[in-house]
Amino acid sequence: MKSLVVLPTYNERENVKKLIEEIFSTSSDLEILVADDNSPDGTAEVVRALQKSVGERRLHLLVRQKKEGLGRAYLASFQWALERGFDIILQMDCDFSHRPADLMKIYDEIKKSDVDFVVGSRYVPGGGIPEWELWRRVLSRMGSLYAKTILGYPLRDWTGGFNAWKRSVLEQIGLVNVSSEGYSFQIEMKFRALKAGFVGVEVPIVFDKRQEGKSKMSLKIMFEALLKVWVIRFA
Repeated sequence: MKSLVVLPTYNERENVKKLIEEIFSTSSDLEILVADDNSPDGTAEVVRALQKSVGERRLHLLVRQKKEGLGRAYLASFQWALERGFDIILQMDCDFSHRPADLMKIYDEIKKSDVDFVVGSRYVPGGGIPEWELWRRVLSRMGSLYAKTILGYPLRDWTGGFNAWKRSVLEQIGLVNVSSEGYSFQIEMKFRALKAGFVGVEVPIVFDKRQEGKSKMSLKIMFEALLKVWVIRFA
């Protein structure tokens, strides 16, 4: 069973090498695809240098021409993975807000025969966001509750990006029709999978602050995602 971790990057030079090394030290059967949106800080060059030591068979690089949003980067990565025969595709952030230790919990769960996709959830028992300010935790939780109410499925963490998919899900939910480009991409993917009848489970994760660099999240991005929920619901 071929398994791939997708890391979308834009200006993650300070984090990418360390995260790749930690993932590889945690599991010997995972491969990694870095999908870089032509980062001006040289993120892709760091990955190319690392390929020389770990090998291009385990570490792959997809350099896109420009920054088009998180959703476009993931869709290109998913298509890349399907074309190369990967059976399991995991997605996570490259800034250490998603912990490699939690990656293995998600990976173990997605390998079960009765599970189609896995959500790394901050809002099930055992999960959390301990380092966030209160207002950010409230806003995030309310965002997922809002999406749950509008979309009609009992998922707790709609907006999180620490997820895993079996190839059958990505093949059947209509990736070419996914319209979200920003953080609403996470919501749309889960909704499409549930609407198609696939079985998803939530695994508790702890969401940390990024280690280096600047966060790309903002209130504007969050509110755009919440407005997009209505488009997703009635598309």
